[in-house]
Amino acid sequence: MENLIFSLNATLPIFMLMVLGYIFNKLHIIDEKAATWMNKFVFKIALPVLLFEDLAEQDFAGTWNGKFVLFCFAATFLSIVIITLISKPFIKNKAERGEFIQGSYRSSAALLGIAFIHNIYGEGSTGMAPLMIIGSVPLYNIFAVTILMLTAPKSVVIGRYTSEDNNSEDVKKELIKKTALGIITNPILIGIFCGLIWSLLKLPMPKVLGHMVSDIGGLSTPLGLMSMGATFDFKKALGKIKPTLAASFIKLFALVGIFMPIAVLLGFRNEQIIALLVMLGSATTVSSFVMSKNMGHDGTLSSSIIMMTTFGCSFSLTFWLFVLKSLSVI
Repeated sequence: MENLIFSLNATLPIFMLMVLGYIFNKLHIIDEKAATWMNKFVFKIALPVLLFEDLAEQDFAGTWNGKFVLFCFAATFLSIVIITLISKPFIKNKAERGEFIQGSYRSSAALLGIAFIHNIYGEGSTGMAPLMIIGSVPLYNIFAVTILMLTAPKSVVIGRYTSEDNNSEDVKKELIKKTALGIITNPILIGIFCGLIWSLLKLPMPKVLGHMVSDIGGLSTPLGLMSMGATFDFKKALGKIKPTLAASFIKLFALVGIFMPIAVLLGFRNEQIIALLVMLGSATTVSSFVMSKNMGHDGTLSSSIIMMTTFGCSFSLTFWLFVLKSLSVI
């Protein structure tokens, strides 16, 4: 019961913010234009600042664990490969497939990782969450940019060409160039890079700057979730219920079932296991919807997956915590 209450307290407020956004839209407080602005602000400013804050004040020299970071990297990479391979015959619509793949592997690593470890092991135990972020979040975003670009709807312009043009060499070169540029200029990756540099150089965080960074980063979750709720369309979502259920099962159960036994066999325990549980089995991050919309996708499947996994992970994480405690690995 304690684990259920803990999980509900961690995830239900997130779900309720989406509902609040939906209500605000119906009350004409957040319209389509406002939601679009909120998405852009979260993607380009608030989320990168949040990740910068998470990483900038960490002591990586004192907590570094190469084996753990490598496992996070390998598990994330293999998850993306497996989901990409199984999605092709299952999801025929190319644009929808991009959202399905992204929604099935991208976790709320930054938002939930540190919070979970704080709640279970105390405020002083945060070293593993930032290491998990380093091992997984850059891959999340590099592959998200690549997948969403390659599966972009036909109306999305590729330089001076569109994806309606034939698959000429010029179009392919333009797409590769634009994808590479999208990775290099991805605000979330820039936030991670700046946070790492700040931490490695051991730069002090002035109090005024620290407050400003914390305030801006704190906007990412409420604004992102409410904008998603404001643009949520139940009729469209019901039309995508099968891929939503499939992606949610993969996100909450399948990836944990595949990789967690390997992690236990490799000797990972306690904080490491909790960080891996968040990486593999937590709700799909709201940034997957934000990125989908910013890269020309419809976003309906992304928002449906986020809503279902956010509601479902309160119970799935409780189930996994019970299993892991029963096995004495946390």
